Amino acid sequence: MTSLDKSNPNINEQYYNEPLGRSAPENYERYFVPVIAQPLAEDLVRMAMIQPREHVLDVACGTGIVARLASQEVNKRGAVCALDINPGMLAVARTIPLPGQPIAWSEASAEDIPFPDETFDVAFCQLSLQFMENKSAALNEIRRTLVPGGRFYLNVPGPAGGLFNIFIEELAQHVSPEAAGFASRVFSLHSTSDLQQLMEGTGYHRIDIRADTNVFSLPSPKEFLWQYIQSTPLVGMVTGTGNKTQQALERSITARWQRFEQDGEGMAYKQRIITLSARKKKD
Repeated sequence: MTSLDKSNPNINEQYYNEPLGRSAPENYERYFVPVIAQPLAEDLVRMAMIQPREHVLDVACGTGIVARLASQEVNKRGAVCALDINPGMLAVARTIPLPGQPIAWSEASAEDIPFPDETFDVAFCQLSLQFMENKSAALNEIRRTLVPGGRFYLNVPGPAGGLFNIFIEELAQHVSPEAAGFASRVFSLHSTSDLQQLMEGTGYHRIDIRADTNVFSLPSPKEFLWQYIQSTPLVGMVTGTGNKTQQALERSITARWQRFEQDGEGMAYKQRIITLSARKKKD
């Protein structure tokens, strides 16, 4: 999931017990990746069964968790490339020590991938297709860069689970329809039949789609509220509303999120995740 490169140096301890003076991409890597993005990335990379000499592409890579995991699966004859349209995300990605082979980072759109035809054996797109304006163009570009028989893996969340339904409702009430709209868009691509048609329409075959309910271990309501806001484009929308609005938002959401708490051990969040695999047809 991609975030704007914005920061909020004036986050008030009244709303959160640790000031978050970092940029949204830095907060995304620090808070969102460990609890949500990394577990999903591990599942996606495990599914791919990457071979040591394969060439791998991570599309809309964010801060690079999928690419980093893939880099551990290839050897010096393989390669991992990752692209994102957000320079702030890539700036953070480049600072993170790599556990495996080097990664080639590129600032580019999924709709205009800067690699030749038939370059990659495997491609990934994690938690991002729902944000792309022209999904068919992006999927066609990914397919173009795959070798014949190449494998493609993606995941998307949705519909929103109970915790995020509450979040969306409260954003609409306290912040703006635009803020609620962004949060809703995260979960906007959740129809398996729509995904099937989209993949078939862009020339993929051997399409396999599964929907599972994942349980994520999150921090306390107050912590997760501000960690999530500060990790996404919502940071500007929410923190620009003023102290009283932020207080009201926090009170309402944390009260309603108490039902997800687990004996003082943070929250348990159930979310439906769609995982898809497909192949490029062989000539």
